[in-house]
Amino acid sequence: MFHILQVPASTIVDTLHKAVAVTAPPEKISMWDLLQKGGWIMYPLYLLLVIAVFVFFERLLAIRKASNIDGNFMNIIRDHIITGNVTAARSLAKNTNNPVARMIDKGLQRIGKPIDAIEKSMENVGKLEMYKMERNLNILSLVAGIAPMFGFLGTIVGMVQLFYGIASTGEYTLNTIAGGIYTKMVTSATGLIIGLIAYVGHNFLTTQIDKTANKMEAASAEFIDILQEPTK
Repeated sequence: MFHILQVPASTIVDTLHKAVAVTAPPEKISMWDLLQKGGWIMYPLYLLLVIAVFVFFERLLAIRKASNIDGNFMNIIRDHIITGNVTAARSLAKNTNNPVARMIDKGLQRIGKPIDAIEKSMENVGKLEMYKMERNLNILSLVAGIAPMFGFLGTIVGMVQLFYGIASTGEYTLNTIAGGIYTKMVTSATGLIIGLIAYVGHNFLTTQIDKTANKMEAASAEFIDILQEPTK
């Protein structure tokens, strides 16, 4: 005869619960919830991100405006100078709002003086215009340097808190340690990302400024050549 093995209902329930716990998918966490686990150190990082984004777009608009130079500007200046109409050339330069025009206007004011003096005056204006375009770029460089440091600081503070809690409570399970470590490393990742954004933005703007500087140098050389041409 066969004997039916009787298993308590509580044992069956416990076995089912364990099976469900093993096969259940891991709990998903949103990006915002993950960032919140970084603690108070995330707020300075958010501030650095806002500053970096603001400075980048403010400088980008200013540099693009400065580099917006009409291709016919120097041709018109040439025509006015060759025909002896310096007044018209100065009027055009004054009414054109870009670094090249301001530099050419300074050169027009010095017409009649030695070429070296004219070049020096235009060079001084060019340096001033470069300073205007590079203004606040050091903020991006600063953010690129200190954002990762803030991130590492948050991780160190979090690790100290984690191990202090373990020492105080005596709980040092793998889940406790792993959970504490990954949440505290959020600050490091955030700091590195913000620093990378600021670094890339700084280098991009520097490249745009260099392009505008090349246009200014080309316009200056062309202006000096125009002055050395015979007038009609």
